[in-house]
Amino acid sequence: MEKLTVLTLFGGNSSEHDVSTVSAASVISNIPRDKYDIIMLGITKDGRWLRYDGDIDLLPEDKWLEDESKLRPAYLVPDSSVGGIVEIVDGKAVTTKVDVVFPVLHGKNGEDGTVQGLLQLADLPFVGCDMLSSADCMDKAVTNALADRAGIDQAKWLSFTEHEYRNNPQKLLDEAAEKLGYPIFVKPANAGSSVGISKATDINSLADGIEVAFANDSKVVLEETVTGREVECAVLGNDEPIVATPGEIAPCNDFYDFDAKYVAGTSGLFIPARISDEQLKAVKAQAIKAYKALGCAGLSRVDFFVNDERILLNEINTIPGFTSISMYPKLFEHSGVSYPELLDRILRLAIERKESRR
Repeated sequence: MEKLTVLTLFGGNSSEHDVSTVSAASVISNIPRDKYDIIMLGITKDGRWLRYDGDIDLLPEDKWLEDESKLRPAYLVPDSSVGGIVEIVDGKAVTTKVDVVFPVLHGKNGEDGTVQGLLQLADLPFVGCDMLSSADCMDKAVTNALADRAGIDQAKWLSFTEHEYRNNPQKLLDEAAEKLGYPIFVKPANAGSSVGISKATDINSLADGIEVAFANDSKVVLEETVTGREVECAVLGNDEPIVATPGEIAPCNDFYDFDAKYVAGTSGLFIPARISDEQLKAVKAQAIKAYKALGCAGLSRVDFFVNDERILLNEINTIPGFTSISMYPKLFEHSGVSYPELLDRILRLAIERKESRR
């Protein structure tokens, strides 16, 4: 069987740039080389696009940028007749065809529909959700509104823009306390990996947390604190998605923030989650419901809070972490799907979706 060419995008102009480079190194190292040839296209923190032909192990901490002999400018273009990337070689534009794109990009400018829109214009098959569902899942306020409309249970919430807050901060602070009660989680509407999230216990820490959130986005989401286990579901598929065995996060910090995810490395992971068989079945059903309600395809990680009374949607990650400690590949590995096989399935789903929509 003829090998397919995979274009992997990594890095990005995002607060999650460094996480992306670690995920990408893991993904690229595990894509089956007997089935795929790989092209690496990195995006720097200041937004430059560079093809990289060097050592995969140099991706983390942006060490790949130090090997200038292995770098050259390359671009994805919206012209659908190109069918790949345009590189600048010896001052001339050279086209390289690709069969499928894997955007290993987290957060803004990668998981929010921007790159997905470019790939749709370029008419290239790509891993993960389309532009609309990526944007919907990235914006926590939009996700919450659509979940409410679909009848998916979640914590009480409130959202407002920076402009609205500056016009009357006291009104919104009072409304949050009355509707949600303390403690309150404060989140940027558009950010991932728990960047900019804080937990407020009174009006002063709420005001401080809102300022932190506004440093990351112009819209914030406030949510009531929910007591329960943090359960994550790895969902895979297009029209008929499947769910791996749900897992549970036991954060080493007060909540599962950026440090707990990527720095401390001491959070507990339990597969399967420490809930009843009945709850495991129910949470998988809710994951499918949320996945379909938000229009997801290819893959997503759907996260919940689970207690004795309720299963509450927390968030949907359309390009979940793929590092060596990330939950998504671990959940499928527990379900009998190896990392290389999982990546093969994800890439095939991208191609199948493109072919089904011709």
